[in-house]
Amino acid sequence: MTPVERFARAWGLSVHDASYVLLPSAERDAFFVDLTKRIAAALTAERFDPAVGYLAGVDLASTEEIAPEALGRTITELSTRLLPTLDLDGVVGRDRVTALVEALAMGYATGLHDHTLDRQEAVRRADIAARSEAEIALRRSEERLRHAALHDSLTGLPNRAQLMHWLGELRTDPAAPDRFGVCLIGLDRFGAVNNSLGYAAGDRLLAAAAERLTQLPGTAACHLGGDEFALLIRGTAEPEDAIKPADRALAALRAPFEVDGHELPMSASAGVVERAVDEGDPADALRAAAMALHWAKVDGRDRWRFFDEARNAGAVARYRLSAEMPGALARGEFGLVYQPMVDLATGVVVGVESLARWDHPELGLLSPDRFIALAEDSSFIIPLGMRLLELACRQAVRWQGDGAEPPFVSVNLAARQLCHPGLAAEVAAVLDRVGLPPHRLQLEITEHAAMTAEGDAVDNVRALAGMAVRVALDDFGTGYCGLSYLRRLPVHAIKLAGTFVAGLDADDAPSRTDEAVLAALIHLGHKLRLTVTAEGIESERQRSRLQALGCDVGQGWLLGRPTTAEKLFDPRKL
Repeated sequence: MTPVERFARAWGLSVHDASYVLLPSAERDAFFVDLTKRIAAALTAERFDPAVGYLAGVDLASTEEIAPEALGRTITELSTRLLPTLDLDGVVGRDRVTALVEALAMGYATGLHDHTLDRQEAVRRADIAARSEAEIALRRSEERLRHAALHDSLTGLPNRAQLMHWLGELRTDPAAPDRFGVCLIGLDRFGAVNNSLGYAAGDRLLAAAAERLTQLPGTAACHLGGDEFALLIRGTAEPEDAIKPADRALAALRAPFEVDGHELPMSASAGVVERAVDEGDPADALRAAAMALHWAKVDGRDRWRFFDEARNAGAVARYRLSAEMPGALARGEFGLVYQPMVDLATGVVVGVESLARWDHPELGLLSPDRFIALAEDSSFIIPLGMRLLELACRQAVRWQGDGAEPPFVSVNLAARQLCHPGLAAEVAAVLDRVGLPPHRLQLEITEHAAMTAEGDAVDNVRALAGMAVRVALDDFGTGYCGLSYLRRLPVHAIKLAGTFVAGLDADDAPSRTDEAVLAALIHLGHKLRLTVTAEGIESERQRSRLQALGCDVGQGWLLGRPTTAEKLFDPRKL
């Protein structure tokens, strides 16, 4: 090993022991051999240049051997061991070594300073780059979240939130058009697809329907959830501009869908609204379209309906009446009036039909056609019907006569009541509670309810008849020709529809047809050993013709108008 190599290795090991960053031994030895040769050459040169030491210091700092101890070790090695190791004592003056060490220290300090600044700049640039990347990633994440929040994951279409945002922009954007339309679309009988083929097939059907709706020109399609879609039509001029897209949408959805190897014939219904952007808020437009869609479903499906304020006002009024019913029942606002049922041969009152009334605090006395259908729709007919039944039965108890047979009371029974599993038991409980004999109660059910009676309804009719409660078919002969229900239901009486009776006052061909129909129905009733009652008798001619045809009982304004129990007749004369 040469003296240069021996010094270089000793110098490198000394610096190595004091360093933060360690060079591999071979690389370290080569580096310090190079520095030693350069320094030795400078010290022995005829013309001494201390700049060599400066450059050596810069190079030393560049190796990242940056601990302060590294510089101290270097100064020690150069000052005390360099000349003896290289056999330069007495050859090189100490002043040259001192000057070279000073230059090396300056070079090291300068190199370390520059290196630190470079590192700081690199860190700053890295921080800027990291911040920029983070901001880009954040923006992308926000865009993804915003897209997910405003779009449906199944179909990829804008969702309800996006539609509401667009509707809001129409009101706030000065550049937005003055009018717009919304078409709300619901697939008809979509639940049957889920139930028969599964929810996965239903999802694929929704995706296929969405694809068709996106192809419609001039509209923005949205998926609001479930089987409901919406089309936003901007810049309309008249209702027809919103109706035409609805027509095209329904036509597009009528073509069969291919789902999982099944050809699915589908249809859809639509509710359409078209209005000025400053007419109500966005939620109002969507509510109006939803109401029109409901009308399309109620009116038979596979059609569109345009929102109509008058129809909506009626629907709102009916809803309010429906919502008021439970409170009205608790306050005792529902009551009864009574209409006599007269034996046409003797003129004796043999029965009384109870007719519901609602003494509304604001609207006055309401007839059944204003609230019974609402009660049936909401299932409120069950408690309401039983309350009215009990009122009628209690009144019938007060009509007990002195020796003469008192009249029975006839109570109308809604179709939903007929299907109520506990009907027979509840009727029996009412009769026991008020003390009315079962044969003095007659329950009227419509012919349509009798035709469709199954399961609980049939069981109820049979149970009531088994208790000796009379069962009558109301509106008999109103267009239903399937009479098999007369064989399977224990019916006691039939009530002929007033539309046939009204024709008896005329002398034309239709009236003769009505009379022939009445004669046939009366004959049928008697053959089946049923009591036959005719409703709607308003003239003496009608009464006499019905009596001549053999009709048993009559009811109508000629024989007595609906009135209170107190005004109906004097119970003491029964």
